[in-house]
Amino acid sequence: MRLGGASSPDPMTEAARTLSLFVHIGASIIWFGGLLMLALLVVPELQRTLHGQPALNALLRRLQRRFALWGNLALALLLVTGLLQMTDDINYTGLLQFGNRWSQALLIKHLLIIVLALVSAALQLGVLPALERASLLVERGLGDSQDMARLQRRERRLTLLMIALAGLILAVSAWLGVL
Repeated sequence: MRLGGASSPDPMTEAARTLSLFVHIGASIIWFGGLLMLALLVVPELQRTLHGQPALNALLRRLQRRFALWGNLALALLLVTGLLQMTDDINYTGLLQFGNRWSQALLIKHLLIIVLALVSAALQLGVLPALERASLLVERGLGDSQDMARLQRRERRLTLLMIALAGLILAVSAWLGVL
């Protein structure tokens, strides 16, 4: 049985589809679950518990670096397995073909993924390095605490936007599953 629910000649074996879906779901858990856990539980609790202590900023930087490694690996796996599953689905009619509701919903999902990637890039390549520099300067007594606070607010807003986008992507994925 293919992902779209109908039987036809299978480009991927059942075992390959199962493995692809397993890796896709696992990567989703790592990325989205990790993002939720860090943004909604770990970071706020660390900030509350270690407020004003120099170790806080160093600990947050280490967590961000470690999550970036796992999160980016998970996103790469999501991309590869998602493409495999897309092209294996019976509803897939070809690149830039939007003649059915499934492919139109998939277009919405892909647009959301592109926006998510841009937000993630802005966070990882812009805000986080600036926040790390500002944090090091503040720790050494040379930085501007207002600049640090501004960067932290920007990081929080971008992280919450990523969570919202990921939630929308999951919702569209569920919709795709019933089309």
